Amino acid sequence: MNGRMHRRALLEGAFQAAVEACKRPEAIVDALPERPKGRVVVIAAGKGAVPMAQAVEAHWPDVTGLAVTRSGYGGPLKSIQLVEARHPVPDEAGAQAAEQCLALAESLGENDLLLVLLSGGASALLAAPQPPLTLADKQALTSALLKSGASIGEINCVRRHLSRIKGGRLAAAASPAQVVTLAVSDVVGDVPADIGSGPSVPDASSIADAQAVLARYGIADPARGWSESVKPGDPLLARSSFQVVVRPADALAAAARYLEDAGYEPRIIETEATGEARDVARRHALAAIQAHETGRATALLSGGELTVTVKGDGTGGPNQEYALAFAHAIKGLTGVALLAADTDGVDGNCDVAGAYVDGDTVNDLVDASVDIARALDANDAGSALGEVGALFVPGPTLTNVNDLRIILVDART
Repeated sequence: MNGRMHRRALLEGAFQAAVEACKRPEAIVDALPERPKGRVVVIAAGKGAVPMAQAVEAHWPDVTGLAVTRSGYGGPLKSIQLVEARHPVPDEAGAQAAEQCLALAESLGENDLLLVLLSGGASALLAAPQPPLTLADKQALTSALLKSGASIGEINCVRRHLSRIKGGRLAAAASPAQVVTLAVSDVVGDVPADIGSGPSVPDASSIADAQAVLARYGIADPARGWSESVKPGDPLLARSSFQVVVRPADALAAAARYLEDAGYEPRIIETEATGEARDVARRHALAAIQAHETGRATALLSGGELTVTVKGDGTGGPNQEYALAFAHAIKGLTGVALLAADTDGVDGNCDVAGAYVDGDTVNDLVDASVDIARALDANDAGSALGEVGALFVPGPTLTNVNDLRIILVDART
């Protein structure tokens, strides 16, 4: 195996180690509360909904409820109903699932337990627009926000104030039942109100905050459907608890251990990177160049969630745009390679997780007659990298703990 293939295999192995570290059934089971006297109803939402629900079914076989996940991310469940819906722009299946979830919550009594299992993607998968806002309105607004460069925190702030299920409303609907939420975090800072837009936790932000987000990015206010989320101290959430059981740091740590065992010195350069993908790529490329000058085998890792302000009509996502910009910044640098990928297996508007690039990628692109500057201008990194076999397509991972970027600096070439 040549050096290039070896580095790619190591990067993919590290990614897989990171993903597996975030799919631990015992993390769910260990966090379960004492079994209540009454019913246990499970609502699982997100790209990790199925394995989380399976862990609960294995421990409590007689539970009922609903799991809603991204199309293609389903799996066998025994007593919990499965719904697959569209992501990241919501669809009718997700809207109907949200209605079912609210009905299940409202059916519970004081001796019952609503167990909420959240993972990345839950915001889009549980779409319950506040009338008179329609699903079509919600779809258009979501599309505009995703293209605007807004952070996930800003997007979810808007979502919480145009929804009947987010921003604590699901837990409020279940009152006076006990509500326990176990979450796999996919957001910077593991902020409860941002994980799935916080359907079971209080929210201190306001309608004015949400409207300010739209104004900041030049997005038209829908002028309907606004309502305040459930605020801290509301008695309807008095019996609701929240716990993060898996977080992005777990993925970074697992990837670092894997690469350390492979002979690299791991260094986490950013745990919660944010900002425009191409700008962060240039910054990380500089760190890689500096590491290369030391002559030591090094692995630079970063987490967080990057954004893209979409101005073109190309194919790709933040990880692919980051990878293309990174490749341009390290062109010709021998022994440096990168894998930038979303841990859920999906990056942007195409079913790939991200991309692999190295110091030879620019030459590959030139040989394939790809204009790198034009691809970046058109937000078409996916098409460009696809021309040279650089896309990373692991398929559904059934978890989501944010982006993972790994740079190998191999001084042994």
